[in-house]
Amino acid sequence: MEKRRLIVLILVFVVIILQFFGPERTNPPIDENKTIQAELQVPAEVMQILERSCFDCHSNATRWPWYSYIVPVSWLVVKDVNDGRRHINFSTWGDYDQKKKIKALDEMCEEVQDGSMPLKPYLWMHSDAKLSAQDIQTLCDWTESAIKTLGGAVSSDRGKEGEEHNDELEY
Repeated sequence: MEKRRLIVLILVFVVIILQFFGPERTNPPIDENKTIQAELQVPAEVMQILERSCFDCHSNATRWPWYSYIVPVSWLVVKDVNDGRRHINFSTWGDYDQKKKIKALDEMCEEVQDGSMPLKPYLWMHSDAKLSAQDIQTLCDWTESAIKTLGGAVSSDRGKEGEEHNDELEY
């Protein structure tokens, strides 16, 4: 019994000490001239969807929740935000070339359609970020329009993954 108590006390001590070595949570300055809204016409309803479901990981306007300050969870949260910003950052949209913008918009629709975005662990703590079928349709309609505005073509396989899968099941 004494050995268990000692192990628990050591673990508690280690967790407390680790709190002083948490990762850096950053929100770099935002140049309003480089945001997605400065470059593209983003309707209010699309902006609401992006802010609610995407901006915490894909912008420099992350809202850092209380649990992002507690090690070891903070390491995972900061990693996800940094990965998200590297993939696409709506705050630095103006830094992307035309090809990357078109690809990002096309992937945005594909990833919300197939349910890979927003990430499931994010939804566990942010149920309001869950996208409805209408949200997905609104976002995809807008990305298609934005891609055309940028002079690109919408991917021919957009939305086909599920269709191909269903066709395979029917045979």
